[in-house]
Amino acid sequence: MGAVEKVCTLCATLAMFAAASAMAQYKYIGPDGRVIYSDQPPPPGAKGAQKPAAPASPSGGASTGMPFALQQATRNFPVTLYTTSDCDACNQARTLLNRRGIPFAEKTVRTPEDIKVFKEATKADQVPVMMVGGNRQVGFEEGAWNGALTVAGYPPNNVLPAGFKNAPALPAAPFTPEPTKSAAGPPNSPADRAGSVADKAGPAGGAPPAAGTPPPPADSGNKPPASYKGF
Repeated sequence: MGAVEKVCTLCATLAMFAAASAMAQYKYIGPDGRVIYSDQPPPPGAKGAQKPAAPASPSGGASTGMPFALQQATRNFPVTLYTTSDCDACNQARTLLNRRGIPFAEKTVRTPEDIKVFKEATKADQVPVMMVGGNRQVGFEEGAWNGALTVAGYPPNNVLPAGFKNAPALPAAPFTPEPTKSAAGPPNSPADRAGSVADKAGPAGGAPPAAGTPPPPADSGNKPPASYKGF
């Protein structure tokens, strides 16, 4: 065997060993002292038994129990689904991901703040949008979405462990509460008493309001709801 053939054989052997190591979920030392990689749990009493740590899943917990291929796809190409309310295509997209067993994070687009964050993240102006890592799918088309997931390494069928649930949908723009306004002063403070006297005196230079005069109508604050369709 020539030197070139020996090098090729060695490279092929190393490649096969690397592939076997990548596909394996368990590592342990066999009875003959050799290191064994396997997708099956080691026998009782095996020395040096190890199981790779599971990556975090979009649901917020560890992906314990997921097949290795699904763990790798989730780590390398996380899936994010952007939806909005009253959207049939969004419902179909969500159904596809759940039926195929894809761990994903869902973000809803409803407010102007959501729309701003959505456009910055996806460079799109319609939903649904699926992000598979950096790959963007705009508008639901089952064949294209399945193809993008397959290219990313997601299994064609649902192999999620029993009881797995994705996290509830969250707004695309995180909610930031407004700071509370501090009161002008403690109850019955000099400022309050001064204001009370001014209220009784009425407008500057005028008399107090006559008894029985109905107060001006208060602003109910009801405004027509904004529409976020067609963003």
